[in-house]
Amino acid sequence: MNDILPAEAELWEQFEEIVRDWLRAYGYRPIRMPMVEPTPLFARAIGAVTDIVEKEMYSFEDALNGEKLTLRPEGTASCVRAVLQHNMLYEGPKRLWYMGPMFRHERPQKGRYRQFHQVGVEALGFSGPDIDAEQIAMCARLWDDLGLNAGGSIRLEINSLGQSEERARHRTALIAYFEQHREELDAEAQRRLHTNPLRILDTKNPAMQGLVEAAPRLLDFLGDESIKHFEGVQQILKDLALPYKINPRLVRGLDYYNLTVFEWVTDKLGAQGTVCAGGRYDGLVAQLGGKPAPACGFAMGVERLLALWQDEGYENETLPPDAYLVHQGEAAGRFAFRVAETLRDAGFSVHLHCGGGSFKSQMKKADASGAQIALIIGDDEAAANAVSVKPLRAGFDQPLAQSKISFDELADRLGDIIFSMEDDNGSL
Repeated sequence: MNDILPAEAELWEQFEEIVRDWLRAYGYRPIRMPMVEPTPLFARAIGAVTDIVEKEMYSFEDALNGEKLTLRPEGTASCVRAVLQHNMLYEGPKRLWYMGPMFRHERPQKGRYRQFHQVGVEALGFSGPDIDAEQIAMCARLWDDLGLNAGGSIRLEINSLGQSEERARHRTALIAYFEQHREELDAEAQRRLHTNPLRILDTKNPAMQGLVEAAPRLLDFLGDESIKHFEGVQQILKDLALPYKINPRLVRGLDYYNLTVFEWVTDKLGAQGTVCAGGRYDGLVAQLGGKPAPACGFAMGVERLLALWQDEGYENETLPPDAYLVHQGEAAGRFAFRVAETLRDAGFSVHLHCGGGSFKSQMKKADASGAQIALIIGDDEAAANAVSVKPLRAGFDQPLAQSKISFDELADRLGDIIFSMEDDNGSL
């Protein structure tokens, strides 16, 4: 778990602003769920025989009432629980999104932490391949908004997991296949052979890759409706000219998925190169006690996306204040507060010097702040109800001279001065 210090936190804020605008354009509305949920929620939704539930969840017992609780390892189960608890589908389908910390006890890697952050997107009540394809297209647009797709640094992989009965037939064939090659399975695969054999296909063990490649493919077990749905998704992606690769070994690590699954992957973040993943989970609403309803969603790791963003050359853009206000003397100090608040009321960003110091030292801090101008208040200015204005960024021809402006005129005059300085420097 890690701290996010100011320079990086400002980068997060810029990313979050882009994300909010992007989601608003697609009609998604925000929802916020608790970070702690009853442990059985995740065991039921994610699957008892998964890495998350077996190894990675931070679970504890409430000391007051003995309830078993878990820090949320992902957001979909919590979001669906909230939708059901508040009967949100009564009014019709919902497009929802959330952003916040998740918790998993896994080995830290580049862009991975035990407290990590996700942006999650869930569409509930929509059937058909169109919402699947729209969510994939949404991601492609975000990569463009972030400037990540210019060199093809993020690639799309898709697959279909079909329906439960199709997975059951595939599961039988998969177990029979791996039973014939039991001696080639590692300990983890042998443990999963009869509980969750589909997860063996997601192994990262290099020694098992040949065995996995030759295993029965789920795509070969799909029925007509599942094939039609998957082809519908592909047709929309082709219409949008979105390149993709069908990866028949793409299974996802959570049990609730069916039909379309997808991942956006990169080679720039090490072995674990997935930056965004999702798909359809039509059975989860009923599994958690609601009336059956289709659903589709995805989640992206904020830390990993920001690492990729920075690797692509993006740098934090910290905006300097419009003005830095320096002052000296008791009367000047009281007057400075009035000036600063009045200018902020007028829409200016003003840094008010605090902590004392000589005018010379304060002016050094004013210059270092990047502000366009310094506002200077001493005893003379306080007595005259005025402020001295000194431009800190000279134009091309000559620096602007320091001038004294009355308090009543300051807000109006300040905008003109800043505008003239920007115009002189060719920044407009």
